[in-house]
Amino acid sequence: MMNLEYYQELNSAELKKLIQETRGKLGKKLFILAHYYQIDDIVDLSDAQGDSFALASQGAQNKEAQYIVFCGVRFMAEASATLAREGQRVFMPDTDAGCPLADLADIDQVEEAWQTLQEAGVAQDTIPITYMNSSSELKAFCGKNGGLVCTSSNAGKAFDWALKQKPKIFFFPDEHLGRNTANAKNIQESEIALWDPLKEHGANPNQDLQNAKVILWKGFCHVHTFFNLEQIKLMREKHPGCKIAVHPECPEHVVQAADGNGSTSYLKKFVEEDDSGKTLVIGTEINMVSRLAKHNPDKKVVPLARSLCPNMFKTSLADLAYVLENLPNVNEITVPDYIKNDAKLALERMLTLT
Repeated sequence: MMNLEYYQELNSAELKKLIQETRGKLGKKLFILAHYYQIDDIVDLSDAQGDSFALASQGAQNKEAQYIVFCGVRFMAEASATLAREGQRVFMPDTDAGCPLADLADIDQVEEAWQTLQEAGVAQDTIPITYMNSSSELKAFCGKNGGLVCTSSNAGKAFDWALKQKPKIFFFPDEHLGRNTANAKNIQESEIALWDPLKEHGANPNQDLQNAKVILWKGFCHVHTFFNLEQIKLMREKHPGCKIAVHPECPEHVVQAADGNGSTSYLKKFVEEDDSGKTLVIGTEINMVSRLAKHNPDKKVVPLARSLCPNMFKTSLADLAYVLENLPNVNEITVPDYIKNDAKLALERMLTLT
């Protein structure tokens, strides 16, 4: 078995050749998934691309795949491992690729918050929803407490589902996706409480928790909170008549100032289906925006600003070649059964949303 350093010394052409040769040997036993934020070389070598919602179940739906190689960040690979069919195994090219947003809420903090909600007399009336960008433990927490997982593609449907079950939602860990979704559902600001895990009682008196329809966790994605109103103003001045679309992890004032907002799949469709002839300004991770510009040469696609996800950027051709040539002995992602069962329940509830 060759170590990772061996592959890191090879050039791009050599790595691509090795990867293609290994893919040919494994055939349909291998299924490579890549998130839209991955670099072009990785996306080009993958079998399927998409946002976290699209990728969540694709591996399990592939009946022939034995080895699922997930090019993304750890919470995505864990979700794939949770949903995997019997006999399927999931691997990551770089197991250090994490998510700072997911790290802003851990199971101890969430259970402590839930205990506070119980003491305030509101937990029994509350559905917990965790964003896909979270640990398996938080997905399991939602599964065993009647809740579910959502992505930016289906957060609105998750809110609708939850509010049919009970009158309140506890949403974590991304405040901005939660707030923008609540705004889209015409939930008033007075009905939203912000839970700060670093402050006693979440910085909320019992009365505020009892009055709230939605309780949001104070968390954020640094890729999308990088965008601001000044950037939007600058783009509208620089490109008169342009159309601006941003990801719903952006702060609400940025979302409100844009012409559209949605998941990475939405942003891709926003560009591909536009025939206005106007400049299209996209507020999301730079690798995806650059790819949209390259694949739509008939349109002028520009980034709202350059915002890079360093964790998505970690996955390299050397990492992918290393994992493929050493399957199934390196970088396997597993989820313990005591977590997996409840996490799968929450993920499956998400996948049934229509």
